[in-house]
Amino acid sequence: MAERTCAVPREGLRSLELTEGPERTGHRALLLSAGLSREDLGRPKVAIVNTWNEIVPGCVHLQAVSKAVHEGVRVAGGVPLEFNTITVCDGMAQGHVGMRYSLPSREVIAASIEIMVEAHRFDAAVFISSCDKAVPGMLMAASRLEIPILFVTAGPMAAGPYQGRKLTLSNMREFAGRFAAGEVTEEEMARVEEIALPGPGTCAMMGTANTMACITEALGLTLPGSATNLAVSAAKLREARAAGERIVRMVEEGLTVPRFFSEASLENAMRFSMAAGGSTNSVLHIVALAQEVGLPLGLHWVDEISRTTPYLVRMNPSGPYTLEDLGAAGGVQAVLKVLAPLLHLDVPTVTGETLGARLERAEWRDREIIRPLEDPVRPDGGLAILWGSLAPDGAVVKKSAADPKMWVHTGPARVFECMEDAVAALMRNEVEPGTVLVLRYEGPVGGPGMREMHMITSIMAGMGLSSTTALVTDGRFSGSTRGPCIGYVSPEAALGGPIALVEDGDLIAINIPEGRLDLLVPEEELARRRERWQPPEPPRRGILGLYARVASSANLGATWCLERVMNFPGVAGLWRAAGRQRR
Repeated sequence: MAERTCAVPREGLRSLELTEGPERTGHRALLLSAGLSREDLGRPKVAIVNTWNEIVPGCVHLQAVSKAVHEGVRVAGGVPLEFNTITVCDGMAQGHVGMRYSLPSREVIAASIEIMVEAHRFDAAVFISSCDKAVPGMLMAASRLEIPILFVTAGPMAAGPYQGRKLTLSNMREFAGRFAAGEVTEEEMARVEEIALPGPGTCAMMGTANTMACITEALGLTLPGSATNLAVSAAKLREARAAGERIVRMVEEGLTVPRFFSEASLENAMRFSMAAGGSTNSVLHIVALAQEVGLPLGLHWVDEISRTTPYLVRMNPSGPYTLEDLGAAGGVQAVLKVLAPLLHLDVPTVTGETLGARLERAEWRDREIIRPLEDPVRPDGGLAILWGSLAPDGAVVKKSAADPKMWVHTGPARVFECMEDAVAALMRNEVEPGTVLVLRYEGPVGGPGMREMHMITSIMAGMGLSSTTALVTDGRFSGSTRGPCIGYVSPEAALGGPIALVEDGDLIAINIPEGRLDLLVPEEELARRRERWQPPEPPRRGILGLYARVASSANLGATWCLERVMNFPGVAGLWRAAGRQRR
């Protein structure tokens, strides 16, 4: 197919800063040396920002997706230029020191994209986003860039067939607990390992990767169907090519990305997450995104949305349905169509139409998978925010994944200073039913890096403890977590939060319907303990040393925080000296 001439006015192209005028002769020479033609110099330069690599299952297929985007950009008259950013597979990072690097990677992803796009004056970008921190990192980067941006999400993998049921990673991890309980053999575990995840893509459940992909579609930043088009499918390749063509049209229309990040659009996205039983990490990432764009949206805002949004879709791990099932039922667009009376329908989308106009074409194909507003699974959202003496600044629980028998529970604390010690106690059968496990110093600062506690939650589920035993932590959870698992406890232990003062045997009261999480210890006793408490010494080197010193609290999104940067040893004095010098 012949390439089309782009209709964007030349003065509207940022890339002309590299190509116009005699003083840019060196810039032109560099671009020509990279293989561009003379004709390319005056065309829109479209960054294709890819997360492809050879180790992350959600990324290994993305070369083919990128090729389709390239084709679309070329046909529409633009110049596609690709670069990569990093992404971490949270599944592989679970249960060891690698998980400390996952959340900080979000900030690195955002910063690396901002640097590349701004330094090279791209006119637009297509973000090929994949796993857990890549999507929010790319959203944060997008919020900083005043250019047209369109997302192509990686697409979910198919579920694995096993004994008449569909397996996802959340089910598979529970086999470790079942093995510890003597319910399965090592040979059966090996068979499951080979069939549970049958191919590339983001894991088939409503974990963090797919929750954030759906949220990106709900924000209007993808073409319809992106979040549920399977990773290895003709539909994903057609979408990618169409995205390449559409991004050049967006340049012509001047449809830049800042208008997509409003309080109204973020509310729509959070309502989707509540209705679909999205990952608890969606709270962390949407609050972080709000911080990026200067919107004061925190856990009170999330709590209000949760209380007024019905739970409509029982997605794995909270129910039987996979992303493929959701797609067959109409996908994200169908869920939004059902939620329409609660949404802001005048927000824009990358197709140039409002969300309301887009939803007029949405098909709601299955009223069992996606329940109607008047007959929801439950009248409130899949997540709940808890407050109380153990979490003065809030905590988060995936209510949709917890046994209702555990929504109200009081039990004695069993305290662990890290996840590994708690896992070892579980594997030795040293945890009594009814206990409240407390895992602390796992927050953004104390971790550092705020690890997911998926290994222990999976083992608890596999051992049958999810209906008797609770878990409370200042760390976070995988989107595939099941059971009464309460995370994001703020302030975290490393910042002197009450969770740092809990001792074995203390009673902890959980009341999810009333939104309470309380430590039942007299205030005078806590005051005595606080006098003895000493904050931990953070690492002094590398990205974890930096993150421990500059990360904000979980209730603020765990982003890099300027106020904490200013408290970094020596920085405040240098800043004051620079101010005096400027005066």
